Amino acid sequence: MGRTIGFIGLGIMGLPMAKNLLDAGYDVIGHNRSPEPVEALVAEGGTDGADPRTVASDADTVITCLPDTPVVESIIRGEDGVLDGLTEGTTVVDMSTISPTVTEELATEINDAGGAMLDAPISGGESGAIEGTLSIMVGGEEAVFDDHREVFEAMGETITHCGPHGAGQTTKACNQIVVSAQMVAVSEALVFAEKAGADLQAVVDAISGGAAGCWTLDNRAEEMIRGSFDPGFFASYQYKDLRIATDAGEDFGAPMPQTQIAHELYKSMETTGRGRDDNSGVMQIIEDLAGETARIDE
Repeated sequence: MGRTIGFIGLGIMGLPMAKNLLDAGYDVIGHNRSPEPVEALVAEGGTDGADPRTVASDADTVITCLPDTPVVESIIRGEDGVLDGLTEGTTVVDMSTISPTVTEELATEINDAGGAMLDAPISGGESGAIEGTLSIMVGGEEAVFDDHREVFEAMGETITHCGPHGAGQTTKACNQIVVSAQMVAVSEALVFAEKAGADLQAVVDAISGGAAGCWTLDNRAEEMIRGSFDPGFFASYQYKDLRIATDAGEDFGAPMPQTQIAHELYKSMETTGRGRDDNSGVMQIIEDLAGETARIDE
C-alpha cells in the first residue's frame, strides 16, 4: 500500500476500524488512552505509538476517532499532540463527531502547519465498524478526499464527499437527528403496543416491512423487546451528538422541535445511569414514563 496510517482512539469503533486497515494491507500505528486496545492492535500486526506526537511524525495519514470536541482539540493541539509532530504533507482525518465550527478552526491550523484535514464522521455502530460497512461523511478538499478513498473503502461501504471543511460534521448531525427520531419513535411504538396488549414480536414483524421500516426496526428492535441494550453505540455518545446538533441549530437558526425532545430523553439516559447502554436503550426512559416494561416472554 505504501501508506502508513496512525490511528488515535482505539475504542468500541476505532479498534475494529484499525484492524480493517491492517487487513487491507496498511501499516498502522495505534495510540489510545488505555493500553489494552493498543496491545490488541499490536497482536494483529500493528505498532504501538507512544503519544499523538509520535504517531503524527511517523504516519502519512493520522486518523482520530475520539469521544467529543474537547478530546479532539487536546489530542491535536495539546502538548505532545498531533500538531507538534505534524510533518509537511501529512493528512489528519478526524472520524469523531464534533462541532462543525471547531472542525473548521482545526482545519485552518493543520493547513497552516503544512498538512491537510478531512472531517469524516461515521455511522453504523460497532457492527458496521467490525464488518467494514460504515457510512462515512467527508468534508474537506476534494483532491485530498480522492487521495484517501481507498483508505475509507477499507473501513466503510457508503462513502460520500459532502463539501468543504465542516460539511462532514454537518451531515453527521443530520444523521443523528434522524437516528434519534427513529430510536424514540420505535420505543414509543413498542411501549404503546405493550400497554395495548399486542404481541410485540408480531408488531415488529408487521411494521418492519411497511412504510415504517427503518434501520432501528431492522437492527435493534429484536434486542429492545428482549431488554438487551449491550452497546453498539453508547447512549451517552448519542446525547453528545444531539447537543452538537441542537447547538448548531441555534447557530444557524434551524428549528429542531423533535430533536430537542430526543435531546432531553437522552439526557435522562445520562441522569439515570444508563449512558453506557446502547442508544436504543432510550426505550427504558419511555418505559419509566409508562410505568411498564415492553418485553416478550421466551
